[in-house]
Amino acid sequence: MPGRRRLPGAGVTVGSARPVVVRRGVRVAVAAGAGFSPLLHAADRPVAALYALFAPVALGLLSHIPGSGRQRATVMLCALPPALALASLGTLLAVDTWAAVGGMLAVGFVLAFAAVAGPRPAGAGPGLQLFYILACFPPYAPGTLGDRLVGLTAGVLLLVACETLLLPERAAPSYRHRMADALRTAADEAASPGRVPPATLRAAGERLRPSTLPPAEQPASAGRTDRALDQAGRSVRRLLNQLATLAEEPPAPADPPSAALLARVAEVSRGCAAYLRGGKHAPVAGTLDAAMEGFRAERVRLTSGPPALVPPIAVLRRQSRVLALAESARIVEVTTDIAAHGGPVGPAVPREQFWYAELSTPKLWARRVLGNITLRSVLFQNAVRTALGLAAARLVAGTLDLAHGFWVLLAVLTLGRTTVGATWQAVRRALVGNVVGALAAGALLIGLGPHTDVYAALLLPAMLAAYCLGPQLGTAWAQAGFTLVVATAFAQIAPVTWRLSEARMIDVLTGSAIGLLCGLLAWPAGARREVRRTMADLLHSCGGLVPATAQLLMTPSPDERTPAPVLPSLHRLRLAEAAYAQYRSEAPALPAGTGTDWHAVLILASHTILGAHRLPHLGLPQTAQPTGPPAAWARTAAADLEAEADRIAALAGGWSPAPARPPAPAPADYPPSSLSVDLEVWLTSLGHQLAWIERTARRDPEPAGITGRGGHAEA
Repeated sequence: MPGRRRLPGAGVTVGSARPVVVRRGVRVAVAAGAGFSPLLHAADRPVAALYALFAPVALGLLSHIPGSGRQRATVMLCALPPALALASLGTLLAVDTWAAVGGMLAVGFVLAFAAVAGPRPAGAGPGLQLFYILACFPPYAPGTLGDRLVGLTAGVLLLVACETLLLPERAAPSYRHRMADALRTAADEAASPGRVPPATLRAAGERLRPSTLPPAEQPASAGRTDRALDQAGRSVRRLLNQLATLAEEPPAPADPPSAALLARVAEVSRGCAAYLRGGKHAPVAGTLDAAMEGFRAERVRLTSGPPALVPPIAVLRRQSRVLALAESARIVEVTTDIAAHGGPVGPAVPREQFWYAELSTPKLWARRVLGNITLRSVLFQNAVRTALGLAAARLVAGTLDLAHGFWVLLAVLTLGRTTVGATWQAVRRALVGNVVGALAAGALLIGLGPHTDVYAALLLPAMLAAYCLGPQLGTAWAQAGFTLVVATAFAQIAPVTWRLSEARMIDVLTGSAIGLLCGLLAWPAGARREVRRTMADLLHSCGGLVPATAQLLMTPSPDERTPAPVLPSLHRLRLAEAAYAQYRSEAPALPAGTGTDWHAVLILASHTILGAHRLPHLGLPQTAQPTGPPAAWARTAAADLEAEADRIAALAGGWSPAPARPPAPAPADYPPSSLSVDLEVWLTSLGHQLAWIERTARRDPEPAGITGRGGHAEA
């Protein structure tokens, strides 16, 4: 929404997330204070106290772990063993600057690249980075490793307790439940056409968009279940949109075959919804397969009889649309079957569309990881950028022997963004905040002197203010507040002067410069250029499917027709989805509604691929070579759509293609022998979608030329 800033990693606006930020700040402050003060003042273990202070900050503030309180606590417990290992590794590698730099390079890349595993590992990554950063700086003191691990463990366990007991976050509606609600809406409309308004159907589909889902509920794993649920969600959205389009069509004559197939769609939708909601009576694919084959046979019978008995073209078009939405419901049935049983029990055809269903989980994860080890993967780009920035910061801090040099790396870690523009915005605000915080901390240290009891009393209020208000007021306020917290805590560990604030200021300035340099040299445009490139590749690939599918449908064949190969287009669809996910996570560079509608490109690609699969199997067969104006229109329209897809791909990629030729209108009426009505409906729909994408691409004020195609990651 214009005028409302988004919280980093939260996926919601500040206005709606303010209570979440306050509750999180309270939990972190209480956990940090409960670990720091007893270990420092009662146990006299300052090293353990320091790690107990920073552990909740690392996993509670620096990390953006999604989910409810219980879900977040589970992730934090799982992160504890890696955190202990990283602190141990950093302690040992602190013996030498180059050893610490090498370790930082490896740790930085691995933890940032862990985002391939989904939002939870991605959220915990920055906090885990901090545990290595804290430990890898001088002095080299392996004798303190025990205290470091004790403090780290205490801080994490206290935060876990606060996550579950102190103002815990509620669980959001699960993705399965959202799909179940959407399927019930679809079933109501399919069982009684006209019962649900089209706007309601489309709104139900919009609630399944990735941008509306909490990160914890997104099916992001590489395993079969999450892949199946992700595919099911897209098919449910398509089903709802198809039902809405069908409801908006002019009334057609009575059509008993369509009514019977719609009843089966309603039955399957209710069955899948019941399983997704309650987890019982898992569906087995096959119900809609049989119904669709019977529907196709009836269509063939009706259109093969005497011309006087052939249904009017309005009925045939409606039947084509009903068959298309039944195919969407069939995909929901198959994918729910896969999600329920860990693999398909019923028929899962075509195999290319459900390629993941028969692969083992290790193979799927290997495919995910290896497919993203390429310079075209935005996840790989982010991991390289992060690793280089942190390693460079560790080298500079060690070479220059900066006091409290870990703040240099902390600045790189917290202020780095996926675009150089966003990094500069964060750095500029952070520097202002650090100046204000340094002045306030200097005044505090000079005014209070060595009175540690006063600092101990001020620590919790300072943390509450910094952690609850800072994220809401912006980067400057957050940095100022954290500077005060650091000064208040360090003053209790050892005597400090105002030069502590000066050292932090120098370190943050150094880290900011390194972060800016890395952002400028390593993919400064973030995912914007990559999303253009992958979407252009996708449009180009899908455009080639249209003439091939049209020619197939217009060629009489006594045998079952083999669809055009769609695996390359499916591959590019996954690439585009990965780039689009990264693009959505970045700060918007354009006002809402002024850029290219990339989501519409993904929907168009799914529709094209689905049509290339569906039409050869279920479309009306041609008994003779189509001739006459309708057939000529189909051939011309298919070639024009391929050219249009290429032209819009160039436009989306930042080039300036020639103006479009106005499309020829579809024939109003024709005998089924002269043209497949399924082909006509498909071509017309693709034309409308391409026209919409072009309109949004032409109003995009931020072109960025692409330099070729190739090199692809699997998401």
